[in-house]
Parts: sequence; C-alpha cells; structure tokens
Amino acid sequence: MCRSRRPVTASVEVSARTVRYGGVKAVEDFTLSHSSGGVIGPIGPNGAGKTTLLNALSGVTPPTSGTIRVNGHDLTGVGAVHTARLGVTRTFQNLQIFGSLTVLQNVMLPRTARSVHLSLGHVLGLATSRRRVEAGRRSARELLERTGLGPYAQFPAGDLAYGLQRRVKIARALAGDPALLLLDEPLAGLARAESADLTALFTDIAAEGVTVLMVEHDVAGVFAVSDRVLVLDRPAAGGRHIRADRGRPRGARRIPGRGDVSELLRPLGWCPGTAGSRPCTGWTSRWVPDRP
Repeated sequence: MCRSRRPVTASVEVSARTVRYGGVKAVEDFTLSHSSGGVIGPIGPNGAGKTTLLNALSGVTPPTSGTIRVNGHDLTGVGAVHTARLGVTRTFQNLQIFGSLTVLQNVMLPRTARSVHLSLGHVLGLATSRRRVEAGRRSARELLERTGLGPYAQFPAGDLAYGLQRRVKIARALAGDPALLLLDEPLAGLARAESADLTALFTDIAAEGVTVLMVEHDVAGVFAVSDRVLVLDRPAAGGRHIRADRGRPRGARRIPGRGDVSELLRPLGWCPGTAGSRPCTGWTSRWVPDRP
C-alpha cells in the first residue's frame, strides 16, 4: 500500500453511537474502543445494524447520538467528505466504480478529488500540480500491483470481470490513505480462491497499522481474517447491541477458547449460513472468554 502521511497506527473510539429512523432503532448504544491495527469482524443476523454501523462511522448517515474519534480527531457529525479526509474510507455492498474510466483512473480519483487546488492547477498546466498528479499516478500503480490489478491498469473498469471490479473498489479505498478502512461485504460473490487472496490482503493491511472493520456474511471468511469478532443483536430485541466481543490471542492462527459458538449464538435465534430457524449444529469454531 502506498505510504500515508497519517500515523502508522490507528486508534478508534466509538461511544454510545446510536442511529434511529423515526421510531426504528438501527444501531443502539454501540460502544467500541480499539487501540491500533487488526481486523474487526462484526457478525449478526439481518437487521442487526451492521451496514448502518458502517454508514454511521463513515459519516454517510448522521448519528442520532454518540461520538466517534479516530486518532484523536472527533468525527462526530462532520459528514462523509470530511470523515474521508481524516482517514476513514469505505467500500459499499454494490460496486460503486466508474465503469467508463480506466482502472488506473478509478484508483487515482481519491487523491485528485481531495484537493480542488490540485484539480484546478492540473487544468491550468501548473508544474507543481503536474508533479503531484504524477506522484499520485505512481502511488496508484503501486496499489494496482499490490491488489493484482496491474495488468488491467488501462482497461475500462466496467469491462472487467466481477471479482476484479470488487478489487478496483478496494484499491480505490486504499488510495485514500485510510487509518480506518470499512469494508461492506467485500467477499460477496467471489470464488473461494478470490476470497482467500483478499483476506490475505486485508491481513497485510491490518499488520501495517490500519484498522480494518469488515462486515461480511461469509462467517468462515470473518473467522479466518479477524483479530476481534463482535456478535451484534438486533437493537429492537432488547439488551445489549454487542452481545459478545471476542479476540484472538497474539500469535494464534484462529480464534480459540472455551464454548462452542453455537451456544453463544443460539440465544440470538441466529445461526451462520441459515435463515435462523434451525439450531446451530456442527459449528466447531471456538471462542475466547469475553473481553472485560
């Protein structure tokens, strides 16, 4: 990943973040403290507020209450544009790419769009702006190589296969030099090998100090990559929104510990990979005790 001017590690503090739509609670009293780096994987049933949480953290949806701080910056209510400039970037469930632009142009956009002066200077042909644009092009090419898109740099993004298009939007999010990277179902629709490649990439990114928060229905993928897993309940169900918060011991290859995950999830009436009506059977991933 191209090197950022931001701190190498990212601290995230979310306090009592709540989002309501009229009388409907989408996210209720969500609180999270995370010191630096690693992958956080929220899981839970449909309606647990996972995507709404990403919208609230990225400034897309204004919170009803609560605060968020990233690397000491208070991002509460500042909006999506300012939130992105302060180091919170994200992907959406749909592709959200510019199909008529080349792959390289898509990945260059975050740097170019970040500064009106840079865009205007490039139009006027100013030497300083040309140098900055060229530096952005080099950084974008480095990202394309890292995400396996190097051979497709000059292809129209809309002409690529679905799996490659998903890589384009991830590369573009990385081009924003994130301290906190929010991923909404990044593995959806991908073959097993493609999913494995991307989860390896997310692990590498997190190892560099970027905090990655990944919402994904592929629970096996979440367990494979996450350093910390949050089990969310539907806010309307009552009780805590975060029903469990489990972490991986340093050096462990997966999340081990006491208690079968089926026992943990059964009170929620939800089982990974089912519609929620069947009990969780044969689910063997293990968990560590709750964080204090």
